[in-house]
Amino acid sequence: MSIELKMPALSPTMEEGTLAKWLVKEGDKISSGDILAEIETDKATMEFEAVDEGVIAKILVPEGTDEVKVGAVIAIMAEEGEDVGSVAASGGGAPAKAAAPGPAPAPAAPPPPAPEAKAARAPVPAPAAAPTASDGDRVKASPLARRLAAAQGIDLSGVAGSGPGGRIVKADIEGAAGKAPAKPAAPAAAPAPAAAPVAHAGDFAIPDVPHEAIKLSNVRKTIARRLTESKQQIPHIYLTVDIRLDALLKLRGEINASLEARGIKVSVNDMMVKALGVALLEVPECNVQYTPDQLIKFSRADVSVAVSIPAGLITPIVKDAASKGVAAIATEMKDLAGRARDGKLQPEEYVGGTASLSNMGMYGIKQFEAVINPPQAMIMAIGAGEKRPYVIDDSLQIATIMTATGSFDHRAIDGADGARLMKAFKDLVENPLGMLA
Repeated sequence: MSIELKMPALSPTMEEGTLAKWLVKEGDKISSGDILAEIETDKATMEFEAVDEGVIAKILVPEGTDEVKVGAVIAIMAEEGEDVGSVAASGGGAPAKAAAPGPAPAPAAPPPPAPEAKAARAPVPAPAAAPTASDGDRVKASPLARRLAAAQGIDLSGVAGSGPGGRIVKADIEGAAGKAPAKPAAPAAAPAPAAAPVAHAGDFAIPDVPHEAIKLSNVRKTIARRLTESKQQIPHIYLTVDIRLDALLKLRGEINASLEARGIKVSVNDMMVKALGVALLEVPECNVQYTPDQLIKFSRADVSVAVSIPAGLITPIVKDAASKGVAAIATEMKDLAGRARDGKLQPEEYVGGTASLSNMGMYGIKQFEAVINPPQAMIMAIGAGEKRPYVIDDSLQIATIMTATGSFDHRAIDGADGARLMKAFKDLVENPLGMLA
């Protein structure tokens, strides 16, 4: 019996994906565990593995197809002993609607029965005039609609607006093109120069500048949606501290010297992950998640670490960061970051986490405010360590100073609790032996 290969759900939030690339072709023999395709989800580009053995009889969704719904049939596989040709010809018994990359057109509805002659002779009331968007002598129209009307010579006073309050929008101009009367030219006025063509992406005007239009990936769309929701729905509060790094840098040098034979190198970021994990357990009021009717308090600190990848940003998780040594965190982060950039992370490795850390110090960024990664309630933004004048023991000295800013969901975390977390984090970084004990 033929096997339908369906679009898998490769992340908990995935509803559709892009079939980026087929790694097999029709006629290939497949074993369990073979990689069949690369699928771009709302989080990353991931591999689709075979769970059965057989032969690829027919590929129904070509590579590069966008918006393939989870559960849609993307290929048919013949089992061992089946005739591949007959399976391919029959489509494996899969309905055409599921196999096609796009929805099949619905059959035309039968024409309604013709009305009786007597009913046809009945007088038909004249339709009421459509309301226009004029308001006295002023026509209400969006700037884009005005530009399009001017370019096409359409008189706005005769166009019905479908926007709020009768406002004329782009769709109204497109509907009126070729139908609305053009404005009569003033007899004494010189002919206006032809309007330069204006490119548009939806309702967004594109400047007349040489450019390249790059299609948004599913990852970029998800980043845009989630960060917009975060800033619109989460009341952010920001708390900033300056932290001396000299003791931590000295200890890091000693740790790396002792680990050199094992090929392990601990970064400043690895030690920040450790410090945040310990601080979250010291101030459990910040290791929380807000829901409309509950406050979830976590007993373990799983730190999501922002990693830049070609498609955008992903946050692999160092689980139970407080209990792990910095060498273990360094090894784990190297593996997670490498597989994140290759699109090889599993969903459980980047979905979840109780708080996040974002470090832009390697780019020389002195200080920034990170956007909370929902449903988490806080994120720590790490700036660059730099030599600055600093008062130490009542005297002005030169020290290596780093600025850290915590972004907190004020629905779940009070300002005083956020301040306690920032103090705990500062104390741990300035006295790093405390977090290693």
